[in-house]
Amino acid sequence: MNASPKPTLLILCTGNSCRSHLAEGLLRAAAGDLFDVQSAGSKPAGYVHPLAISVMAEIGIDISGHTSKPMTQFLGQPVESVITVCGNADQVCPVYPGQMNRHHWPFDDPAHATGTETEKLAVFRRVRDEIRAVFGAYAAGRRDEAKRITAR
Repeated sequence: MNASPKPTLLILCTGNSCRSHLAEGLLRAAAGDLFDVQSAGSKPAGYVHPLAISVMAEIGIDISGHTSKPMTQFLGQPVESVITVCGNADQVCPVYPGQMNRHHWPFDDPAHATGTETEKLAVFRRVRDEIRAVFGAYAAGRRDEAKRITAR
């Protein structure tokens, strides 16, 4: 159960090994003071992809302690917003208690990258940077919204 006074934002993908962890780490860095940011998967892989950990470390964000979790783990607690980052998770996403927002922002799955280690890293970096742009804008918008609410 989430004992945090901050609203929970849940980021979902299928395996909860790459995209959702990239997004979780980036959103925590951008807005972790406003939200309890979590991620989960519809069919959790059971691990966080080592290249996801590596490309996040390159930008100073440590996700090495993240774990792959099932989305059902969050069914008994309030979730303010759900963000799906792949089509499969979007199709099977349940409605959570207290859910006010749902967004679907799909990204390529870097776990499917092929080629050399350098080529795979390039795909992970591209997806990380795409996620950073989208989730950074989202965090900025939510910060602006919070300022407007507190200014009333």
